[in-house]
Amino acid sequence: MFKSNSGHPTVDGLPLAQLRTRKSFKWRGFPQDVLPLPVAEMDFEIAKPIRDELISMLEVSDTGYLGPIPELGLNFASFAAARWDWKVDPEQLFTCTDVGVGMVEMGRMVVKPGDLIMYNTPVYHNILNWINELKCEAVDAPLAKNGLHYTLDLSIVEAGYKKGVKAHFLCNPHNPVGTVFTKSELAALAELAKKYGVTIFSDEIHAPLVYESGAFVPFLSVSETAREVGICVTAASKSWNLAGLKCATIITAHPDQKARADAMPLAVHYRASLFGAVAAAKAYECTDWLDAALVTLDRNRKFVAAQLAEKLPTVGYRIPDCSYLAWLDLSSLNLGEKPADLLLEKGKVAFNPGIDFGPNSAQFVRLNFGTSEEIIAQGIDRIRTASEAMN
Repeated sequence: MFKSNSGHPTVDGLPLAQLRTRKSFKWRGFPQDVLPLPVAEMDFEIAKPIRDELISMLEVSDTGYLGPIPELGLNFASFAAARWDWKVDPEQLFTCTDVGVGMVEMGRMVVKPGDLIMYNTPVYHNILNWINELKCEAVDAPLAKNGLHYTLDLSIVEAGYKKGVKAHFLCNPHNPVGTVFTKSELAALAELAKKYGVTIFSDEIHAPLVYESGAFVPFLSVSETAREVGICVTAASKSWNLAGLKCATIITAHPDQKARADAMPLAVHYRASLFGAVAAAKAYECTDWLDAALVTLDRNRKFVAAQLAEKLPTVGYRIPDCSYLAWLDLSSLNLGEKPADLLLEKGKVAFNPGIDFGPNSAQFVRLNFGTSEEIIAQGIDRIRTASEAMN
């Protein structure tokens, strides 16, 4: 982050040459001639207060194990109250390594092998991996689709619940389709969960990256029923670009769910990173950086639309309501059964294949626009080049 001439903080994508020196998988997972736009991390500098805090720890060799971290719960509670009018009890916030670990370890307190867990495709591909790790059976309740706008289909959800679903892994806000579920949808979902004895795990990792103020509603804030049936798992990692530091949080709001969290092995907390927990606590104080990043991402989500309209007008794209992930329908380009593979081979540009997010999404790819306009434009140019070579 730096101060612009106007004095307001700005956050922008770094130059491609500088990004290629990074050691994260996004920048080491592909050959140098490939433009990588899949992994959900941002090509921004992290907030200076976070960086300064980590540097100060290194300077005094404070590199030990994670112990008590009360500031994380307190800072998250303050952030949630200010951002979403959600009252969080810091005593009901539990630390874990990342959201996947939180979903699985808390899941062990709810399900046993062979139980049914619901999810809603097209959805973040690792949710299915978490279900498999728990040795449970996945029950898909696909999102309803109106054009490129996806919503929950509560009739399909209820039909799945009737089959004996024990847990529902909900992605809210939704990755990759960019939907933010409404309070009425979530309240109705909570009532269904109570009726059928389902525990809802709400993965809210993208929540701070919702563009419209007040649009996001934390599941545990919806109703007393939601607090009874729900568990939130979230992290600062997506919104402040801290994934490699390894810290997430499990949040409960009901005595029964807190008892489940209390019953988790002590190691769930201690396997998180000291750096990650300290960075996350500091992140929830860095709202100026977050707001500046949202300004850039808002511009970028519209820039994707403008670039597609100019260069690939038949590609389907709905400007997302949250985060920095574009869900692109490439079916009109006739790129074959595996368009992401072809784009990697012919266009030297990497995206997440749509098929990874659900069986009906083979013609989609997920593009990460948490970067510079120059890289976004280059990525879309490479799609067009590959398409022209095929048609």
